[in-house]
Amino acid sequence: MVTKQFKGLPEDADVTRADSLAREIFSDVANKWALLIIECLGESTLRFGELRDGVQGISHKMLTQNLRMLERNGLVARKVYAIVPPRVEYSLTAPGLALRVTIDGLCAWTHTYLGDIEDSRRRFDV
Repeated sequence: MVTKQFKGLPEDADVTRADSLAREIFSDVANKWALLIIECLGESTLRFGELRDGVQGISHKMLTQNLRMLERNGLVARKVYAIVPPRVEYSLTAPGLALRVTIDGLCAWTHTYLGDIEDSRRRFDV
């Protein structure tokens, strides 16, 4: 997918436009794996295997794809050590840490209203 480059000031970006770069970024970071990876990384630095273990159910392929996307968007930093075998570590950048504050809020909201959502689903499914 080719990203349309926004020309102008960031405050001029219309997030409701279909071709908005902001909408593409929302789509990238608002998937379950990206949210869970960011939450798992927190303020620590982790290797690929540690991330895979921390995000239960994610496949090797999905973790790789999401880490690349998060790195491309400047939310995750990837550090490669020139040793054998290769060692690669991942950590959140400043924008990634700022986004994590929002994700922490979403996690807190989920914990607070999980029972309400379960009750609503039961009523709806009847």
